[in-house]
This record gives sequence, C-alpha cells and structure tokens, in this order.
Amino acid sequence: MNRQSPLGDNITVETFLQEYWQKRPLLIKSALPDFHCPVTAEELAGLACEEGVESRLIQEHGKGGGWQVRNGPFSEEDFLALPDSHWTVLVQEINKQIPEFALLLERFRFIPNWRLDDVMVSFAPDQGTVGPHADNYDVFLIQGPGKRRWQLSYQDAGPEQLIPGLPLRVLKDFRPEEEYILEEGDMLYLPPGVVHQGVALEECITISVGFRAPAKVELLSGYLADVLAQMDPEAFYEDPDLQPQRNPGQISEQARERIRGIIRSVPLDDERIDRWFGSFTTDVRPGHYLPEPEESLDAAQLVAAIREAGELWRSEYARFAYIDDDPVQIRLYVAGEEFTLGRHLDFAAPLLCGQRIYTPEELDPYLINEEFVALLVELYRLGAVYLPE
Repeated sequence: MNRQSPLGDNITVETFLQEYWQKRPLLIKSALPDFHCPVTAEELAGLACEEGVESRLIQEHGKGGGWQVRNGPFSEEDFLALPDSHWTVLVQEINKQIPEFALLLERFRFIPNWRLDDVMVSFAPDQGTVGPHADNYDVFLIQGPGKRRWQLSYQDAGPEQLIPGLPLRVLKDFRPEEEYILEEGDMLYLPPGVVHQGVALEECITISVGFRAPAKVELLSGYLADVLAQMDPEAFYEDPDLQPQRNPGQISEQARERIRGIIRSVPLDDERIDRWFGSFTTDVRPGHYLPEPEESLDAAQLVAAIREAGELWRSEYARFAYIDDDPVQIRLYVAGEEFTLGRHLDFAAPLLCGQRIYTPEELDPYLINEEFVALLVELYRLGAVYLPE
C-alpha cells in the first residue's frame, strides 16, 4: 500500500495546509511520477454503460448547438455516434469500482476521512471540456495519460454569472487570469470558489479527488431533523393559566415566553451534537447502500477467511471515523452506525479508520481479542469490510 503524499518533495503537508488549503491554488509538477492510471478510455466508457454507476456525457456542441448533458448508463451506440472532439465522459465514485483508485486515496491521509467526497475520472478527446465553472469543494486534479490546459479565474461565479437554463454551472463570461498545462503525473489543487476550465489538448484522462464540506444549512437542518425525530409528535403548546386580554390580536408576553422556551429546549450540549455528527457524516448517502456479504460468517469463520484471503478490505461504500475525547470509551462511526468501544479496545478505531487494507499480520495481535473479532463480524455483516475475491 502506497502511503506517499502526493505533494512531492518541495512542499510539506504542514506548509500546504497553512498556505494553500482552502486559500489558493497550487500546481505541483510530477506530483505522482510513479502513478499509472488504472483505467483506459475504453474501460471508462464500459463503466459508463453499467447500471448502478453514476456517469455523465457532456457535449459542448450538442443538439441545437449548445451545451448538452446526458446521464448514464449509456450504450455502445451512444459513444459511436459522438463527434471527434468537444465532449467528455465522467464517471463518479470510481473508487467504489476499481480498487486502485481507492488506494490512491491513501496518499491523502493528511485530510480527515469525513471530508472525502469521491474520486471522479473523466476522459475527453481533443478540445473536450465541461466549461468554465466553480466548485463548492476542494479538489485535487491529477493528470493521467494525455495533456490538459487549465485556465483559472477569481471572478464572481454567482447565479447571475451562469448561462441560464443549463444543468451545468457554466459561466457565460469567462475571463482567465492564470494558465497551466498538465501532463501525466502533474497535479493541480483548487480550493472552493475558484473558477476553472480544463480543455483537453489531446485524448486525455483526468482524475479528480474531491473533498466536500457540508453546507451550514445542511448541518442545521440535519441536526434539527434528528432532534424532531425523537420528540413526541402529540406534545402541544399549552396555556392552562390563560388570562383575559383587551385585544385578541395581541401576542402576549406570557405566550411569547412559552414559545421561546419550546425553541430553547432544543438540546445543544456538546456530546449530543458530537454523537449526531459522527453518525451524520459517515451515513450512507440517500439512494446508496452497502453491498451485503454473500455469506454469513461467525467469528471463527471470519478469522479463518481473513487468513486464507490474505487481506481484509474496508468498503468504499462505508465511511469510517471516530471520536476519542472520553477517558472511558471511544466512539467509532461506520456508515452512520455508532459503536461504543471501551478503553481496552482503544487500538480498534485508529486501526480501522487509518487504512483501507488490513493484512493477517497486522490483525494477528488483536484476533485473540474476542470483542475485537466480534466488532469485525458486525462490520462484515454490515458490509463495511469485505474479503477480496
């Protein structure tokens, strides 16, 4: 497993986080000189034809002469009908389909697991592009085979600046201020909000590693929804001591104080919020699911199967995170589930969250621990860890 940082030898992780992360772009030439793209253009097109794979086909000059976006799955005929240039096919969450892209994420271990969005791969022939746009997340653009020109701008990219009526956030008046040519192994980091346009200079594959932060409104609405789900829907406002008032249109101070009390009763203690966020940020996204194991294994069978397979993998369909600030226990969060681990299992959460592949040699010191093996069995049955084929 390659845990090498993708930042190269000329910048440390600490410098990157202090000076560039969420602040300004950074181009790193030959950031991944030893990385070989694990997918070809033909294989990417094949994935885009599969059910259950999220894919898009974007043409700059589609029907009617303007931008056209189509969602997969596609057919072989769809690709045969494309022109020679000015189109792009994109496959989302390819780290779920091809293990080598999951292992690519090991290079970004300096960024928390809960910030990871996915790995997206695109193929474009000459002049293929998705147009000038700005993302609301951090992205590392890694160039695979071929060359791509990236132009950047710091102009406003609000709704008024976009071409109206498109399912894409394409700027109608792009004014590039910086330009870079990326070749295989080069990487460009972009913080949120920077307008960018990538144009293929020849057939090329580009890999996007995205790190998304939840919107504040998403956090607030999610937390409040969780609180509401635990409230009694039959509990109503009460005023048994109601007093007569001169005008029925007045909202009295007494009524307002009761309403304020109801609103203020929303639990806002730190532990309550932390535990909600652990489940929220690792939860499986709506419309997605964890693939269930083909067979049920008990503790002894799972241990034997791990040793026979030589590896146990963490599923890319599950997010792993933990909170460790309690002297008595650690809380492990996997796919929205909370696992409370005593201090005698304080090795478990860092181990499970810290890597994607576990070898029998790494697990052997802990496989004599019945509680740890029971945890592995739960995670296996959940579909959060699996045995490679």
